[in-house]
Amino acid sequence: MAIQPKLRRRRRTKIIATLGPASGTIEVLTRLFQAGADVFRLNFSHGDHASHAARFAMIRELEAKFDRPIGILCDVQGPKLRVGRFAGGRVHLQTGQSLRLDLNPTPGNTQRVNLPHPEIIEAASIGATLLLDDGKLRLRVVRKHADALETEVVVGGPLSDNKGVNVPDVVLPIPALTEKDRADLEFACQHGANYIGLSFVQRPEDVAEAKALIAGRAWTMVKLEKPQALDNLDEIMALTDTVMVARGDLGVELPPEEVPLAQKRIVRLARQLGKPVVVATQMLESMISAPAPTRAEASDVATAVFDGADAVMLSGETAAGQYPYEAVNIMDRIIARVEQDAGWRAMIDASRGEPRATAAGAIAAAARQVGHTIGAKAIVAFTASGSTALHVARERPDSPIIGLTPQIDTARRMAVVWGVHAVVTPDVHSMGEAVSRAERVSKTEGFAANGEDIVVTAGVPFGRAGTTNALRVATIGRS
Repeated sequence: MAIQPKLRRRRRTKIIATLGPASGTIEVLTRLFQAGADVFRLNFSHGDHASHAARFAMIRELEAKFDRPIGILCDVQGPKLRVGRFAGGRVHLQTGQSLRLDLNPTPGNTQRVNLPHPEIIEAASIGATLLLDDGKLRLRVVRKHADALETEVVVGGPLSDNKGVNVPDVVLPIPALTEKDRADLEFACQHGANYIGLSFVQRPEDVAEAKALIAGRAWTMVKLEKPQALDNLDEIMALTDTVMVARGDLGVELPPEEVPLAQKRIVRLARQLGKPVVVATQMLESMISAPAPTRAEASDVATAVFDGADAVMLSGETAAGQYPYEAVNIMDRIIARVEQDAGWRAMIDASRGEPRATAAGAIAAAARQVGHTIGAKAIVAFTASGSTALHVARERPDSPIIGLTPQIDTARRMAVVWGVHAVVTPDVHSMGEAVSRAERVSKTEGFAANGEDIVVTAGVPFGRAGTTNALRVATIGRS
């Protein structure tokens, strides 16, 4: 039997939950959604198309059951750079010793190992740093040959088969999308993905290539996890639809003291551009094996909320952890508590940039100001493509945002956008009809009652994307 009561989040910042072995049933998905998950992430580094298709079906079943749009993020793997295998499965490298990385596929030892990536050998220069096994081991290139790199072990330790290689000093001439990624991307779009997560982006050309393949079927979500991407941040941000601060790999290639500054910079720029920004990785990492987070982790989530991020993400906590429900539940509670604090609103207002110098930017800024002045119970944004709702969300208004759209795909995309409660509703054709519809939805969704005010924004003529140019104040029950 369908569940009829309307589900409404009592917070603005959204939650993304990654699915995996710990969250592979409709019962667990239901609990995660009820606890606060707004978007579910499918990680294409793991699982096959059949298992992902089953998760798509379960999420859409859940969406129908609760009559609430749910976003799906499909995260493609990207190029994975790894060393080869060792004769004994693992070795222990001593600090100060030499290690040769070459193209020879023969299993390695403590003196040499296969590096099946000629592009690294070609691009690396003397003095370049190579990081192995998520940065646990550090090598420095001392000599270079056509088919090998001679390195000195700067930080030693155990190293086993197929561990990852990071090259923080070098822009590698490799595409961000592998053949596997292209197949996964097409599969995801055909099954109705709402966002495609792009891994290991280095250049704006990487984003342009993905957008051409996606062809408008989903939003791109660039995962910023390479220092080279930060060097091209303005150009990448201009192209992508959304962005993720992927602190895991970013923290491998950047010094730890640089990661918080990079996070602040990315969130600030995304807010200026009005593009959704997600803060991810290790937010409640201890909850993979513990029923409660550390106090530092709670503060980390709170910091992202204070900065005005659109969403925060759980990875291993919900994909493979022992306490997936508890992780979503406590993240929901942390966000809700922060957003009740007067200091949060003061920081959000202080960090708001000037309105964008467009008609849509001016209308969105006016909607926020009018809503604040009259104490509006909601700002109702009519949006075909999502553009109007994004403009209003950029302003981080006091009032909740109701995004009304005739497109289910647009409603699902709004699931990641700060403060937006998306509702699918038939198209309207006049401002009078829009106001009547806004009043009715505001009441049925539990935002406003008779005698209370709402602000309505839209683009006239209706049905044309990118034309936000109208604002109206309405009192429920008086029209």
